[in-house]
This record gives sequence, C-alpha cells and structure tokens, in this order.
Amino acid sequence: MERLLSIVAGAALVLMFSAMMLVVAPYLQIEAMGPSEGLKPYSEQAQRGRDLYVELGCMYCHTQQPRDPSFGPDNLRGWGRPSVPGDYYYDSPHQLGTMRTGPDLMNIGVRQPSDDWHLIHLYQPRAVVPGSIMPGYPFLFATSDVKVSGFREVPVSDEFKEPGRTVYALQPALDLVAYLKEMKRDYPVSVLEPKEEQL
Repeated sequence: MERLLSIVAGAALVLMFSAMMLVVAPYLQIEAMGPSEGLKPYSEQAQRGRDLYVELGCMYCHTQQPRDPSFGPDNLRGWGRPSVPGDYYYDSPHQLGTMRTGPDLMNIGVRQPSDDWHLIHLYQPRAVVPGSIMPGYPFLFATSDVKVSGFREVPVSDEFKEPGRTVYALQPALDLVAYLKEMKRDYPVSVLEPKEEQL
C-alpha cells in the first residue's frame, strides 16, 4: 500500500511540475510584457468575431504565429514579419494553433483587406481559392430569392450558390470578418537578437 501511495504522490508531483512549466511559467512571462507599440485592442465587433473564431475551432487548421526566417520560409510566403510576444497582449485565450492545414492568419488583414473576399471565402472557400479543403460556413449566411434591404449582400458567383438566390451575410459572419481584418501585425517591432554563444 505504501508503494502505491509513493507512485501516486510521485505522479502528482510530476503532473504539478509539468503544469507549472508548461502553463503557469509561460503565462507569467507573457503577462509581464506589455502590448507591442502600435497594437490596438480589438473593436467590440472584432472581439465577437474572435469569440466565434474560437467557437468554430479555426485554430485547429490555422496558426497565428509567423516564424523567424531561420525556422521556416514564412516571410517568403508573404505571411509578414515574425511574431513577438507583445503581438498577443489582447488575445486571451491565445489562438496560436499547432497545425498549418491552412495558411497562417496573423497578418491576413494586411494580405487580404477585402470584406467581399472574406465573406465569399467563409460562404464557399473554393469560390476564391480553387482546390481549398476548408469547409464552408453557410450557416453564417442567409439566402433569398427576393431583394432584402438592411443586410450585406455577398457577391458569390452563380456557380457556388443556388440559382436565382442572393446570399446575405448575417451578423456573425460580419463579426468574424472584422476580426480577421483586425489581425494586422504590420507595425514595426524591435526584436532582440540572440546572443552569440561564448566558446
């Protein structure tokens, strides 16, 4: 029985140590930093869009962390400068992501400033990116065979919608686009250069 207690106590200590090192320590490091100069808080609409981004699980396929050129060709892909901790000051919980099934989205607001492009892409990704494997989110839109005032019409080509129907963006789609467009990290930052190793 004592041996079992020792094993359980040891496992609990290992788990607690792991949580401290992998969760608490990074949180304290980032929390101590301020926002990057030029970073603005999200607008109310963009914050609602960010909440939807989290709810839809977009981070499972998209990262939000362009890497340093020494770690990969993200700058050659046009994804912007490498991210720094201050870029994430207003992001809680952070949505860095771990996979790149789709492109990194940190600077999508710079690369793709068009509302219409984002709305079409959310409705039917293959309408703007042939061969895309991203799912569409038609539940963020409404269609009608009559003109509806007060809603944002989305210029989806006839090939990608029901014939004779017009696609309209619902408020959640507009919020999500606002969030994507506010993901701009194009302001300059000072990056600490790594110290050369002493021999």
